[in-house]
Order: sequence, then structure tokens, then C-alpha cells
Amino acid sequence: MRLTEFWARMDHHLGPAYARTWAETQVVQELGGRTVVEALAEGEAAKVVWRAVWAHLNLPASER
Repeated sequence: MRLTEFWARMDHHLGPAYARTWAETQVVQELGGRTVVEALAEGEAAKVVWRAVWAHLNLPASER
């Protein structure tokens, strides 16, 4: 998954005005207690980060 697709999914589920803020501030346990931005900056693959966000937000299986 490319970062552009990742951010498009984030915008879709959280709204373009909130997705970046959420990604910068919400600690996700599935990412080892990091935020989305921290995980991506540390080299975590966008696909892995998306799966963690998907689980954290309890999104439907069709969105995985």
C-alpha cells in the first residue's frame, strides 16, 4: 500500500479535516504504543499501520 492510499483511507474514515490530527495524537496500542505518524516516520509499512488503525477503529472487514 502506498502512502497516498493510506491517507485516502484515513480521510475517508475520519474526515480530511481530522485524519491528520488523529494520526498525530492518537496512541495506537497495535503500533506498540506509538501514533500513526510516529510509526510511519520510524519506517513501519503503510499496510501494517493501516491494519493497526483498522483494528483500533473496529472498522468492517471489507475495509481491511
